[in-house]
Amino acid sequence: MTGFRFLHAADLHLDSPLRGLEADAPAQRIRGATKEALANLVDLAIRERVAFVVVAGDLYDGDWQDWRTGQALVAAFARLTRAGIRLVAIRGNHDAESVLTRSLRLPDGATLLPADRPGSVELPEFGVHVHGQSFATRDVTENLARAYPAPVPGRLNIGLLHTAATGRDGHALYAPCSIDDLARHGYDYWALGHIHQREELLTAPWIVFPGNLQGRHVNECGAKGATLVTVREGRVAAVEHRTLDAVRWARIEVDCAGAPDEDAALDRVRDALGNALDAAEGRLLAARVTLRGACGAHAALSRDPAAAREQVRATAQNTAGADSLWIESVRVATEPAVDLDALRARPDAVGRLVRAIESLGETDAVTGPVRDYATHMLTRATGLRDALGDGHPAVQAAAGRLPPELLRRARDLLLARLGQVAGE
Repeated sequence: MTGFRFLHAADLHLDSPLRGLEADAPAQRIRGATKEALANLVDLAIRERVAFVVVAGDLYDGDWQDWRTGQALVAAFARLTRAGIRLVAIRGNHDAESVLTRSLRLPDGATLLPADRPGSVELPEFGVHVHGQSFATRDVTENLARAYPAPVPGRLNIGLLHTAATGRDGHALYAPCSIDDLARHGYDYWALGHIHQREELLTAPWIVFPGNLQGRHVNECGAKGATLVTVREGRVAAVEHRTLDAVRWARIEVDCAGAPDEDAALDRVRDALGNALDAAEGRLLAARVTLRGACGAHAALSRDPAAAREQVRATAQNTAGADSLWIESVRVATEPAVDLDALRARPDAVGRLVRAIESLGETDAVTGPVRDYATHMLTRATGLRDALGDGHPAVQAAAGRLPPELLRRARDLLLARLGQVAGE
């Protein structure tokens, strides 16, 4: 039997909606990233001359009413089938009830497996049977895999399943099943979907989550794409990840430990961003930056977090243009570079003050004066309280609630200043 290759993709989430992007976000590029990643999948399939493509659910992201979303999917699938590449797909929890999925006619050579029972597609020229079942509704809680047909003897059997398997953080427990359930079924390859992080659950037989095709937000970081499977002599011979994302999301932790001042800390930010840009390999990098470590720069960075954020964004613009890098958010989580044990042990006023600061909690001794001061400041400008909103620290303080982060920042600034005074 001759060899061939096929592609396993899942969770396209075509035209996934954008949430929580700031005004400066490159929204059009991020909105179009799922379509671009789908185009990359088709390009890869044609370039690698794969025999067929399987997609394990969530073609769309909900019940979309914009027909252009569906038309983009059909056009991409038609490019595959015109190249002689078959496609077999199932619906997942996100597109189970989609008007688009139910109504659009897929091109000849593209098959959507049924939702009322498991279905199978035979690809006789390759000696392959693909088995699978679409979701009929969003909330599928039964183990669908148990009803899948027995493997066809003498053929490569592929199971196409949208499932949370044994469960993963951040993902609903849809179509639950164990690894043993799948392994004992007798298929050669299980093409799973629903979990957005790539995982190889087992290699004999192969049970694989390819991850989603394109990260949609900062909680879906790193390279995204599909899995390329090589078959020789009727057996799976190789399984490899192929990167296809158009926008790369990243959480960048900048180690500022020992940085003597703000400029030194920003130099480290520049270096970290440069490394992340290199790893993104020309894609738009959307990054959440966190500054950590005990450093002399802490006082300057923490005194005005908004100014620190703008400094980081300015550093990003100097490192790369807006077409290459967007800073989603910045968090300052540095600490004062002081020897607290030494300061705490001092018998003088500095030592007593350090011990008093560390003993402070969210008590009336703290919240009372802060509440009175915040209330006074908020009443000085008409409409200021409404403009800031209930979540603003000043409004919370005026209500007698001290946000723990605000209290921590105040403590750290005081300790950093005491360290400077003690060293003068």
